[in-house]
Amino acid sequence: MTEDELKLEIAIMLYKQEKISSGKARAWTGLTVIEFQHELAKRGLSINYDVQDFQSDVRTLQSMGLL
Repeated sequence: MTEDELKLEIAIMLYKQEKISSGKARAWTGLTVIEFQHELAKRGLSINYDVQDFQSDVRTLQSMGLL
């Protein structure tokens, strides 16, 4: 296993345990959003996005006049 592969595995493990955000995991590994999502999908995982995240996003969009 290369250093980059090990870094990716650690980042995904920490992300899965909700210890770091996807943004921090991507920054640490150097992956783009799409690349990170692809790596999660290969492991049967998805982006942590719950009802509270959705409601927060809706409020943000409303405050911007987009909804």
